[in-house]
Amino acid sequence: MEITRRAYPSDVTDDEWAFLLPYLLLVREDACQRQYPLRELFNALRYVVRTGCTWRYLPHDLPPWATCYQQWARWRDARVFEALTDDLRQVLRLNEARPADPSAVIFDSRTLQSTPESGHRAGYDGAKRRKGSKVHVAVDTLGHLLAAVVTPANEQDRAQVGALAEEVQVASGQSVTLAYADQGYTGEVPAQAAEQHGIDLQVVKLGHTKRGFVLLPRRWVVERSLSWSARYKRLARDYERLAVSLQQLHYLAFAGLMLARAAGLNLLSGA
Repeated sequence: MEITRRAYPSDVTDDEWAFLLPYLLLVREDACQRQYPLRELFNALRYVVRTGCTWRYLPHDLPPWATCYQQWARWRDARVFEALTDDLRQVLRLNEARPADPSAVIFDSRTLQSTPESGHRAGYDGAKRRKGSKVHVAVDTLGHLLAAVVTPANEQDRAQVGALAEEVQVASGQSVTLAYADQGYTGEVPAQAAEQHGIDLQVVKLGHTKRGFVLLPRRWVVERSLSWSARYKRLARDYERLAVSLQQLHYLAFAGLMLARAAGLNLLSGA
């Protein structure tokens, strides 16, 4: 099927698509049951995540929303964006003359306001005074995503250290030995949970004499990454019925950020 529409800013470029295609081919691209180009289905997904558009309000020059959603669900369940994120992270790290897998990570979380779709699994975050979901993330020292865990917002950050540490070691091949975190991760329990996975958890604290905004060592990296991901409007609130959808959309958003950086550095053609 020939694409004749005008391009949207969220559409992938030819170089990006050449890199993406092997990850997205769950069946052959010319499979008889495929009615719409796979690239257009992915462009529709990117449009939804970048603009915050609901599925049923997809523009008419993109494939039907039901077809796009079904393909997104297949990609989500196959965890293709986790694999994509892992490989893009390695490409970018090697370009910086760093080991492909990191030895240090930073933990943090963000709370997303619930919606009628996600309200059934929401919790109340007393610190943020918000009912919704909490996304716990781990990034390397360059800000690239390694792991994401979704819980109700009332779950404490320190209680998710074990799950995050386990996901980090799976993604990095057991290479991580050190993790930085804010004061929400203070205590023996989170330190022991990280140690069980071979990670030394270090809490970066704000000095008592400091006031206002302070750029803290290491911690600013994950906060910057979360602010970048917030540009994807679908992640402004928790619009997803399933927690796994919210988790995988974060992988997709970070993959988009890393893909754009790799393309800007001309790394995709030789990857």
